[in-house]
Amino acid sequence: MVPDKKSYHRDTEAQSRAQSQACGGRSRIKRMYSPQLLDHFENPRYAGELPGCDASVQVENPACGDVLRLSANIRGARIVEIRFKAKGCVPAMACGSALAELIAGRTLIEAKALRKEDLVLAVGGLPEASAHAAHLALDAVSSLLTAIHS
Repeated sequence: MVPDKKSYHRDTEAQSRAQSQACGGRSRIKRMYSPQLLDHFENPRYAGELPGCDASVQVENPACGDVLRLSANIRGARIVEIRFKAKGCVPAMACGSALAELIAGRTLIEAKALRKEDLVLAVGGLPEASAHAAHLALDAVSSLLTAIHS
């Protein structure tokens, strides 16, 4: 996991450069991913730690190694604060950011009702090969809600 905000950005920039080189440059990445997805990757919302949180979970995709951690504070039945940390591919990081943005301030029932289609729409679509990123994010929400109710 990324230890702090500064290194998060340094690590994501390094991953972005590596992804860019591996994919044949920035123009190819722009063709692969939507502007919304790239915006969430380059300008993540709700990134970082949430010290003293009410619940924190970490899920990993064993097939590709992507990791997503969610931490939240709950008041009543509402998510009043949320943070995410992600390590993995560009879509996994973008889905972590979009997920946090979608459930921040929502009730637990609203968070539970989040569908894959909602998340995919929030990132402007996902290539077929990147569908695992949305599944990882939804698995994290499910784990978080379970942890809250425990």
